[in-house]
Amino acid sequence: MTDTDTDIQAPTYEKHAKWLGLANMWVGFGAFAAAIPMGLYQVAERSNLFPAAESREIYYASVSTHGVLMAYVLTTFFIMGFGYFVALHSLKQDVWSPLFSWVGFSIALVGTLTAAVPLLLGQASVMYTFYPPEMAVTSFYIGAALLFVGSWFWCVDMIVAMMQWRRANPGMVVPLIMFGTTINALLWLWTSMGATLEVLVQILPVKFGWVDTIDPGLARTFFSWTLHAIVYFWLFPAYIAMYSLMPRESGGKLFSDELARVAFVMLFIFSVPIGFHHLYMDPQQAAGWKLLHMFGTFMVAVPTFITGFTVLATLEISGRLRGGKGLFGWIMKIRWDNPMTLATMLSMLMLTAGGFGGVINASYQMNALIHNTQWITGHFHLIFGGTSVIMYFAVAYWAWPRITGRKLASTRLALWQLWLWFWGMLVTTMPWHVLGLLGQPRRVDTLPYGETLNAIWDPYEVVMFVGAVMLTISAIMFIVVLVRSHFSERLAKTPEVVFATAIHQPLRVPHLLNSLAFWNWAMLVYMLASYGYPLLQFAFLNAPETIPFGFGE
Repeated sequence: MTDTDTDIQAPTYEKHAKWLGLANMWVGFGAFAAAIPMGLYQVAERSNLFPAAESREIYYASVSTHGVLMAYVLTTFFIMGFGYFVALHSLKQDVWSPLFSWVGFSIALVGTLTAAVPLLLGQASVMYTFYPPEMAVTSFYIGAALLFVGSWFWCVDMIVAMMQWRRANPGMVVPLIMFGTTINALLWLWTSMGATLEVLVQILPVKFGWVDTIDPGLARTFFSWTLHAIVYFWLFPAYIAMYSLMPRESGGKLFSDELARVAFVMLFIFSVPIGFHHLYMDPQQAAGWKLLHMFGTFMVAVPTFITGFTVLATLEISGRLRGGKGLFGWIMKIRWDNPMTLATMLSMLMLTAGGFGGVINASYQMNALIHNTQWITGHFHLIFGGTSVIMYFAVAYWAWPRITGRKLASTRLALWQLWLWFWGMLVTTMPWHVLGLLGQPRRVDTLPYGETLNAIWDPYEVVMFVGAVMLTISAIMFIVVLVRSHFSERLAKTPEVVFATAIHQPLRVPHLLNSLAFWNWAMLVYMLASYGYPLLQFAFLNAPETIPFGFGE
């Protein structure tokens, strides 16, 4: 049977959404494959184990490219691809306008390539947190803006798809997986606006010669709008997979559909207007505003706890249905041989460790101790590379046979890959936490701090390098499994796409847990309260802190 035959026999609604999903995910995982060697180089360079490989120019170009590819390209394209797949199979409808969807994909791809060129040439070594005073060439910012704009097309697709389904199915409960996906689309619209405004209002006017100075305080305030909320954009698909894919894959049912919806809504409301905890050391914002954002940051822990409880309860249900007895006997009965179930367990363990670090970061006094140290690098990688990305792997393993109609090349290799990623992430990040407590700074290429400090730091740097090698091998294994699966033998029948249901599947849910209008308005009010005055004050300051264009280039 040919691919063409498969398309003809497939339902009409699969025609475009299927290939949109596949195209987006391949771009995302291609970016991941390109970023991994750069991460290994950075760890090797900082370890002082390879003096001949040390290069300041290569290091900062590598850090910036690695960060952008991972934090923006992998995540955005993977989430868009997963979203199209979710909308296709949960709502049983194609995208409302294929042309609109493909235009958005094309804009995002062109933006990615436009930004990639100066990154690789060392002309945009500004980290993935691209705010002044360090400045990149103009094409980098244009590319970043195009990536954001292209992703907004996907956001519109998800929102319109949900609205169309609700109109066609009045009174019915929106599938949980689509409810979460659409909330994440709204979250991305809100949070990406901050970095976009920074580029449009602060950076490009200087680059085009319309103004002569730039205000770094205002630019950092704009970017703080995006800087932390983007973490929950990354986390959302991981949580969605835990709620909607894992229960069925583990042989059980979801503990509670309603609790999952509450967690999604709380993540949306509390995750966006909390960026000032990244500005604790900045003088431009008053302590009261930082305190408000600190409270919001702590509130994000609540939906995380809800997710942890619901997921563990779901796993216990699965284990007991498979014969688990006693207080902890269910743990041994969990389907450890299933990539989705295994990834969920490992992801939750890394979320626990990384979440603890997040509480430290959110606390003003403790943040002052570790803010510019390797502690932050360790925390960030546990939450992003650990909790989120390992679930991206699991989703890919689950989705690939259902998208391509071909057999997963090796389930055993996939399981080994997940275990190696987990241990590699721990071996890499735990030394970073310790080094942070020992005062090692982040965002520097070399560590010329004298023999005494280097003697204290050296053992941990050797361990972190071992962890980075483990992560690199795991990443290669993932790409090998994915590529081989894309060309493996065709299945006699494409696996059915069925999402998990709850023990007590609700026939009705409260209106606030089945629609998004109220929460969108609530977000607007919260954003105005959190960012309104802090942004407007820059227009009324008598002597704003500005720097002449060209500083840092």
